[in-house]
Amino acid sequence: MNKIILVLICCLFSKLAISQVIYETIESSKLGDSREIKIQLPRNYNPDGDILYPLIVVLDGDYLFEPVIGNTDYHSYWGDMPKSIVVGINQASTREADLYYSETTFFPEEDSARFFEFIGMELIPHINNNYLTSDFRIAVGHDQSANFINYYLFKDKPLFRGYVAFSPDLSPEMASRLQEKLSSTDEDTFYYLATADNDVNSLRQDIMAFNGLLGAIDNPKLHYRFDDFTDADHYSLVGLGIPKAINEIFGLFKPINKKEYKEKMLTFEEGPFAYLVKKYQDIEFFYGFEKKIVENDIRAVAAAAKKLDDIESLKNLSKLVKKEYPNSMISAYYSGMYFEIEGNMKRALLQYQSGLLLEESEFITKDMILDKIYDIQDQN
Repeated sequence: MNKIILVLICCLFSKLAISQVIYETIESSKLGDSREIKIQLPRNYNPDGDILYPLIVVLDGDYLFEPVIGNTDYHSYWGDMPKSIVVGINQASTREADLYYSETTFFPEEDSARFFEFIGMELIPHINNNYLTSDFRIAVGHDQSANFINYYLFKDKPLFRGYVAFSPDLSPEMASRLQEKLSSTDEDTFYYLATADNDVNSLRQDIMAFNGLLGAIDNPKLHYRFDDFTDADHYSLVGLGIPKAINEIFGLFKPINKKEYKEKMLTFEEGPFAYLVKKYQDIEFFYGFEKKIVENDIRAVAAAAKKLDDIESLKNLSKLVKKEYPNSMISAYYSGMYFEIEGNMKRALLQYQSGLLLEESEFITKDMILDKIYDIQDQN
């Protein structure tokens, strides 16, 4: 039953994103063979643009690619994660050889070593050369492939910043090796691990012990989350885990919510506008690309500034929105708000009036601008 549910989810998600999927065959000198891949580009992707997108590499792409692209398309639509490029590697006929490890070193050997190099030395350079990718990369795997993605953490400069391991079939010594590696990492690393109450019993026992090791790590550079799902098995936990992993990895990217507003923005010593600036600087630092300031966060700053009587934050916000949204009513509305609170009704009126010629936004409409104009005119 759970397998059927997973297939239905895959079909649903594939319909959501099918128009964006590209199928390619890569000739690999490392593998001595060709390999089929699937690529999902973001909605409205412009190959001539200057926006760089995170790259998500999905092993076991034959069945894992579709649920991943469905979730990334959905969450990026609502602004909970950046639009991303997702690449799935088909492995149905080569999986055993691709994911093999040495019985003595427990690291990739022979065919699997070549597959390891294929991803790092051929696949990712190919994607980088042909698509607009940032340096923020995530690897996703399930059971044996979830174990395989861990090997990239042992490179001097790890290939990925985020690792999503669904019910990993861990190789011997992997748990202790990763605990040691992640305890000393000096680069922000996101690691997501999941199992379920009806997972394969032998895997579940190892994963629970693995979580105990990772959960005990005291390293601010490690951003770790573990989920143990109820009423789920080895297959259905994937559908439950993908949104959880996205939420963990892109938590900082998400728009400001009520909790962040109350606990962080309102209490930030330097004021709400300074909090906004820091948040977006942190996003660029963590993910390696700039995020355009979203209207939700502008509204949060304005609300906090008014609540705290912080007119300087409103002044700085009005300047920022004029720069970021020169053709939108947003710029006129928040400039007008600043001058209105400052007490300069003449300039506030001029700002609001100028907004009538601009484009409406998600939250600012012509009627709202007119209400502001009429209120000021009635006061005079």
